[in-house]
Amino acid sequence: MDPLWPEVHTVACVVGTWYWSASWACYTKYADPQPPWSDPVWPGGTREGAIFFCSRGVTLTDPLPADTVSRWAPSPPWGAAPDPEDLARAAVESMGLRAIEIGIVPEQGPDRVGLVGLPTWMWVDDLEGSTWGPITRTASSGPWSVTATGQVDRIEWDMGDGTVVTCTTPGTPYEDRFQDMESPDCGHRYQEQGRYAVSATSYWVITWAGLGASGTIEMDLSQDGQIVMGEVQVLSQ
Repeated sequence: MDPLWPEVHTVACVVGTWYWSASWACYTKYADPQPPWSDPVWPGGTREGAIFFCSRGVTLTDPLPADTVSRWAPSPPWGAAPDPEDLARAAVESMGLRAIEIGIVPEQGPDRVGLVGLPTWMWVDDLEGSTWGPITRTASSGPWSVTATGQVDRIEWDMGDGTVVTCTTPGTPYEDRFQDMESPDCGHRYQEQGRYAVSATSYWVITWAGLGASGTIEMDLSQDGQIVMGEVQVLSQ
């Protein structure tokens, strides 16, 4: 081993009900039951803080390793509990939530034109956990963890003509066989020709729980697009 680079040992933060304490350099847990006040492990007869077990030889099968010692501490030796909402937001961050890819007929593109009066279909073109949900992630700090689950509550489609269509489903992808049918769950009809800026805003509701607390985080993500609507031209003879 290179003396300039001492060997690094990696330890698990949690093993069963034991938590690693960097300051004590051992696995620790609350001593249950607590020893009587007459026990000399209590410093100076104090009745503050608590007694914790400290052991290096912890495995998943050992209820109380042979090298265990009892130590007093004014607070848990693995540190103070983090703010559960901070962990919840870290869990949300790990979800990688993103705005949807817009699925729409008439299709977007310079050579694509829809017809006024025919139905417009809208849907989530990249349907998955990070665009619609449900998606669940857990964030941990030492022995503490918070689990969050996110789900889109609705998508508000701003159609660019003064109409906002609210869809509580991801929509149904259009297929040629549907011809001029209405979308069964997320559609619109334009009444005038023109170029329309379309946006889809996903409204997420994320519930979380952990460390004896729970809550809800709401967020919205938007994607923009554009379609062109024209009219059928009748040629006279």
